[in-house]
Amino acid sequence: MSRIEKTMILMAYGFWGYPFLEILFRGWSHWSMALAGGICFGLMGLVSDTLYRYRLPVRAMASAVTVLFVEFIFGCIFNLGMQLHIWDYSRELGNLAGQICIKYGLLWFVLSIPLVWLTDRLPVDTSCKQREIGI
Repeated sequence: MSRIEKTMILMAYGFWGYPFLEILFRGWSHWSMALAGGICFGLMGLVSDTLYRYRLPVRAMASAVTVLFVEFIFGCIFNLGMQLHIWDYSRELGNLAGQICIKYGLLWFVLSIPLVWLTDRLPVDTSCKQREIGI
């Protein structure tokens, strides 16, 4: 499959999976978390494919940093900018503007290990050949 196809599939899984996990563990979610989840899981696949020569823990760390970046941007837009108060980490140790923190950064690293492993199960055809589609 192409890189675009893989990214779109991963984004769809993240779009549904992230809010599902939030509902499972927190009891509720916000629609913006579906969007963030789709972006995060799509980017995880791109990060893993780009860093394919590195071991899983390195790719998981890069993915966790990517997730934190997306969460920070979404937090600045939805929490600080629009004042929707979806989450607030201001009381957590090592927080940045109350939008991301060390505790959840470490959690994302742990979660990224199996998630990056899953992204690797969807191979990308890196050849330049055009695939024929048969019906």
